[in-house]
Amino acid sequence: MSIVADTSAAVIPSGTWSIDPSHSTVEFQIKHLGLATVKGRAPVVAGSIEGGPQPSIEGTVAVSSITTFDETRDGHLQSPDFFDAERYPELRFVSTGVEIQGDTLVVQGDLTIKGVTRPVELRGVFAGTGIDPWGNERIGIELAGTIDRNEFGVSWNAPLPGGGFLLPDVVQLSASFSAVKAA
Repeated sequence: MSIVADTSAAVIPSGTWSIDPSHSTVEFQIKHLGLATVKGRAPVVAGSIEGGPQPSIEGTVAVSSITTFDETRDGHLQSPDFFDAERYPELRFVSTGVEIQGDTLVVQGDLTIKGVTRPVELRGVFAGTGIDPWGNERIGIELAGTIDRNEFGVSWNAPLPGGGFLLPDVVQLSASFSAVKAA
């Protein structure tokens, strides 16, 4: 059985939509030595999308769930050098504005990492609506943007013998949300 998506809607349909943690992720990628891209991901543990004329999006990620599929690196990411999971167990995003510009969904919001909140802009698409095999109405949203990790206190780095540093400041973010209409 397949889901048939309707992507003709120009705005997020009215109502409250609960982000489905098993079908929603936040991902990041950063260059390592300027040579290879390292990617990480985490499921969204809680979140909601409010549709209609004044849409909003909010979500939370457990820092402990972040994985790059390398235990040593993941342990370092949990440490105070990076996310300091013991002191700051969650990453949080709360939109402050959502608008449609042509086919692009533009989301302004406040991102909190390591206890520091900064404004960010994410751009993407409203992927459409569909009914899953169990009769639940769903929507999909895909977003992406960049942040300077230093602005959030995630500034660990290592100098390279030939000059420069192990990691750049800019991190690419992406999020994919599947949300179910709340009863």
